[in-house]
Amino acid sequence: MLLIQVLIVLFAFYAVTRVMSRFRQGTIGRGEWFLWSGFWISVAIVVLVPDVTQWFAGLLGVGRGVDAVFYVTLVALFYLVFRLHLRIRGLEQQITDLVRKLALERAEKPGELRGQN
Repeated sequence: MLLIQVLIVLFAFYAVTRVMSRFRQGTIGRGEWFLWSGFWISVAIVVLVPDVTQWFAGLLGVGRGVDAVFYVTLVALFYLVFRLHLRIRGLEQQITDLVRKLALERAEKPGELRGQN
């Protein structure tokens, strides 16, 4: 086994333990636990048994295993960027609504000094 394989498998094991820890703390839900645990276990499997990528490529109709992994990873990354974009837009909207509400509440209170509650 190559040193890079050992390092990646150890990191994947560490990542799975962190995912489990976050799940037990309630920071992430069951779906996220399943997704991230599956991802890191898949990474370890691909590193330990590289021929799995060739089998996967055959399922997708791609010539080489590394190409299949690259395509799937690229699609997954774009999807995650899209989800982050939507989440950020939602947070921006919530902040805008909150600031608007606070400004209207302060405007309705005559006689108060600016910046004081």
